[in-house]
Amino acid sequence: MVVLGKSELLKLQKDYNVIYPFDENLLDGDSFILTVQEDVEVKYLEHKNIVSHQIVYVPVNYVAHMTAKSKFGRLGLSFLNAAKVHSGFVGRIVLEVVNLNNEHKPILIKKGEPFMHLEFIKREGLPEPYHGEFMFQYMNENEIKMYLSILKNTMIEYEKYLPIWLKNKNLV
Repeated sequence: MVVLGKSELLKLQKDYNVIYPFDENLLDGDSFILTVQEDVEVKYLEHKNIVSHQIVYVPVNYVAHMTAKSKFGRLGLSFLNAAKVHSGFVGRIVLEVVNLNNEHKPILIKKGEPFMHLEFIKREGLPEPYHGEFMFQYMNENEIKMYLSILKNTMIEYEKYLPIWLKNKNLV
């Protein structure tokens, strides 16, 4: 297992546009930092989905892992879902959280606030790209079209991994 460092992350960004929109200031050496799409308040014991502002594309020779910024763990935010992003996935990332704050206070996460680290790991073996229902989640048609051209140029038989709903919209 090899975690990519800053120089390799920049190369991956240049070759595949793995983060959109991209801000080099949100690199911390061995991960991209994703920010929050909109303000979210999580009340005590409340479960919420937090959506990243950035779109993530994981090329087929990689997987990605997420960890939350430790600031939020110290505030009492607990993360409920798996922290893996599959090879071939394109979309905004959704993290499921619950507020377990000891003081029973709400936790506010502001739009644009750095929220999660995204590490890319080089994979070995034949790729099996993601082709589930969450492909292109929270993306508009222009964003989907932009990434379809990237997929077409980087994935063999990319059309077989596209969701049926996308094929029905005649975007392919």
